Amino acid sequence: MFAPFGGWEMPLQYSGGGVVAEHTAVRESVGVFDVSHLGKATVAGPGAAAFVNSCLSNDLNRISAGKAQYTLCCTEEGGVVDDLIAYLVDEDRVFLVPNAANTTEVVRRLRAAAPAGISVTDQHEEFGVLAVQGPQSAAVLDAIGLPAELDYMAFTDARWRDTEVRVCRTGYTGEHGYELLPRWDDAPALWEALLAAAAEFGGRAGGLGARDTLRTEMGYALHGHELSTEISPLQGSAGWAVGWKKEAFWGRDALLAEKQAGATRKLRGLRALGRGVPRAEMVVRDTAGTEIGRTTSGGFSPTLKTGIALALLDTSAEVKPGAEVVVDVRGRALACEVVAPPFVESHVR
Repeated sequence: MFAPFGGWEMPLQYSGGGVVAEHTAVRESVGVFDVSHLGKATVAGPGAAAFVNSCLSNDLNRISAGKAQYTLCCTEEGGVVDDLIAYLVDEDRVFLVPNAANTTEVVRRLRAAAPAGISVTDQHEEFGVLAVQGPQSAAVLDAIGLPAELDYMAFTDARWRDTEVRVCRTGYTGEHGYELLPRWDDAPALWEALLAAAAEFGGRAGGLGARDTLRTEMGYALHGHELSTEISPLQGSAGWAVGWKKEAFWGRDALLAEKQAGATRKLRGLRALGRGVPRAEMVVRDTAGTEIGRTTSGGFSPTLKTGIALALLDTSAEVKPGAEVVVDVRGRALACEVVAPPFVESHVR
């Protein structure tokens, strides 16, 4: 089953599986995702890493060559154009993986700011991205001859069938996992090899449906939902991805001012206390009936067997974990407990 997503036709789920089966495979064994829609771009030239560090929010000086970092491309007003992964190749080369729909804008902004000698190359369709996620993910890589002994957020360039594949121990599921970046034309053969190896461990292919339930259980942001040009890192619980001590990055002054004043909204988790499933863009009220925010993502949690949601709640409401709130689910009041994500235990490190 396919659906449009980020300008691409993407699988929601695969035949013979379904969202719950694909989700469970990742939590208990291994799942393989084709997320080649994700953007890819290279910033290269003398001092490229320093240039990227002066633009994006996180501090590349926190990591060394061969490591990747979650970071944000912000507006001068403190909103988020995109959240992305930066691969630090060396001081003169940084490889970026933005979200599909935002790649053009991220590249445009970097090109507009780049000094002489720094190039920004859009490589969206030069590389595929295949994610291998779950407790058996290392075994799958071992089975096809790719390196699996990597620290969290470390990457290496390896050989597979006489072609180069970048292997990084990252992911979007909360499980031990990897993201592989083969050349575009090599991605189909690698996909088939990964699926064959995963099947030996009870694994299967996973689509966008399972990817969304997995990331929601972890409280991971999806751009356009928990982060956007209207939702700052501080509001979307991504302040940890800001290098607050850096002298320069896009949006620095606005974010520092917001940090000092205190964000007016805060991302929280909601766990349904009864039957019902909260979805995105539903009104959240306190027990007195006052509107205090809206959900940003939501759905049924296959792990917890109940409805869960992420929501931006007004900080003035002083709603803390353990409190009860009410979500308006198509005119029906659904009582929910406020929790601090993740909803389930993380196994990424």
